[in-house]
Amino acid sequence: MKNLLSLEALTASEMRSILDRVVAFKSARTSHARPLAGQTWALIFSKSSTRTRVSFEVGLRELGADVLFLNANDIQLGRGEPIRDTARVLGRMIHGAVIRTFAQKDVEDFAQFSGIPTINALTDDEHPCQILTDIFTYEEKTGLKIEGKVVTFVGDAACNVPASWIFAAAKLGFELRLAAPRAYWPSPDILKRAGAGDAADWTQHPGSVTERMTVGVGTIELLTDLNLAARKADLLYTDVWVSMGKEDEAKQRIEALGGYQINGELVKLAKPGVAVMHCLPAYRGKEIDDTTFEAHADLIFTQAENRLHTQKAIVDWMVAK
Repeated sequence: MKNLLSLEALTASEMRSILDRVVAFKSARTSHARPLAGQTWALIFSKSSTRTRVSFEVGLRELGADVLFLNANDIQLGRGEPIRDTARVLGRMIHGAVIRTFAQKDVEDFAQFSGIPTINALTDDEHPCQILTDIFTYEEKTGLKIEGKVVTFVGDAACNVPASWIFAAAKLGFELRLAAPRAYWPSPDILKRAGAGDAADWTQHPGSVTERMTVGVGTIELLTDLNLAARKADLLYTDVWVSMGKEDEAKQRIEALGGYQINGELVKLAKPGVAVMHCLPAYRGKEIDDTTFEAHADLIFTQAENRLHTQKAIVDWMVAK
C-alpha cells in the first residue's frame, strides 16, 4: 500500500512515475481504466477548497469510486475525537482517504492507524499534489523537463507551497530561488531535511541578502532581492500572501510582502517566454498585478485544470499492483 503524504518521502523515480501517468490520463480522460470500481473513498476536509475538492471528487468518480465528502463538523473530529480513532473506524469502512487539514501529523497519523491509502491534499507543512501538478504543467507547456531549469517563487517562502517546491528541487535537480523578506524564508529545518548543510556552510552572495545551498541534486537560493531572483528564470511562480489560518497576520503580511509582486517589469527580467504560474486563488494587485495575470491566464487556468489529471495519476500510482 502506498500513501502520498509529502514530497519529502518520494523518490525522483516515483515522482516521474506519477508525472508520466498524468500524460495518459489527460489524453484519454473518458476512455481509461476504472481501477477504483466498487470502492468508496472519503474526502476529509478541515480547510475549504475549490480546486482540490472538485479535482479529487471528479477524479475519484472517473476512476470508478463512490465519494464521501466529510468536513470536520460532519464527523466526530469536530468534537475532539482523536484522529487515530477516526482513522481506525474509517479504515474498516472505506478504501482510501484524501485529507486537507492543518497539522501534517494528522495526515500521517491517519495513514498509520487507518491502514488505507491516504493522500495529503494540503497541510500547513506541505502541498505535494499542487507541486506535482505545477511541474507537469511547466513540462507540458514547454516540452522540456524541469531538471536544470530555474524556478523563482515570489512571496511568502515559509509556507507549504514553497516547502514542497524545496523537496521537489532536491529530488529532481533544478534551481529554486525563493524571493522573500528574510522573516519569510523557509525554516532551517525544512532546508536541512531537504539535504542542505548547516547555515554556516551556505554561500553568501556579496552585495545582497542571499544564501545559496545545494539540496540533494538541486540548488536553493534564498533572496531578498526580487529582481536578482527573477533574472533568467524559466518559471515565475507566486501564491497568496495570507494563507488559510494566517488571517490574523494579514495586515503585517501585506506590509512586509508588499514589494514581492509578479508584474510586467519582473517578467522582463526573466527568460523570454517565461512561464508565469499561480496556484490560485489570486488576489490581483497584491502578489500579482491584473495585467500580468490576464496575460498568462491561459497557463494559470490550465494549471488549475491539470489538478484533475494529476490527482487521478496520484491515485492510480498508489493503487497500482
